[in-house]
Amino acid sequence: MRKLYIGNKNYSSWSMRPWVLMKQAGIPFEEVMVRFDSFEADSKFKSAIAAINPVAKVPVLVDGDLVVWDTLAIAEYLAETFPEKQLWPRDAAERARARSVCAEMHSGFGGLRGHCGMNLEASLPEVGARLMKEEPTVASDLARIVQMWSGLLDAHGGPMLFGEFGIADAYFAPVGTRIKTYGLPVPPHITAYIERVQALPGVKAWIDGGLAEKDFLQFEEPYRTGR
Repeated sequence: MRKLYIGNKNYSSWSMRPWVLMKQAGIPFEEVMVRFDSFEADSKFKSAIAAINPVAKVPVLVDGDLVVWDTLAIAEYLAETFPEKQLWPRDAAERARARSVCAEMHSGFGGLRGHCGMNLEASLPEVGARLMKEEPTVASDLARIVQMWSGLLDAHGGPMLFGEFGIADAYFAPVGTRIKTYGLPVPPHITAYIERVQALPGVKAWIDGGLAEKDFLQFEEPYRTGR
């Protein structure tokens, strides 16, 4: 049985991506959750993951003797291993577009990711409103998300970005949780897309798991103090 090593579901946006992809696509795996304690080199988390992945980060997919890290590498491996799941679009041009938007997420949106960390349990609309005024990169990243998703939904008619659920939807699922947590302003059709994604069984299972953790980590909480 292949294993997927992840961090806390409440906070780990990168772990969420391959987990919901595999769960929603019906690809069997064993979840191995390694709790965040800190990201210092001598932390228990870093020590545990470094024994599996040389860069000591999650997620990590272990399939027999093969170790695959980085979310894009994991997604590509799954797409090649399970071609019948059609995780990328069938059409070559559409596959290129899907890879492009995933790569954009992978390397960009630093303002949104840096200021609006994933936190499923929190409700921080007042923080979101302040960030939209004070941090231009948050507003510009959000505008790009709206532009991208609108164009893809219009082009394919929904319900997902490329018609049916695939890697692109899994890749942007954590962005939807950020928009909800921080109450970021988006048009109704974008809200509707987020709700459709979060209603998918695989995505809902991750969110439910994150809400059930009840594991408040102060170093992951720039806007709240411990209770």
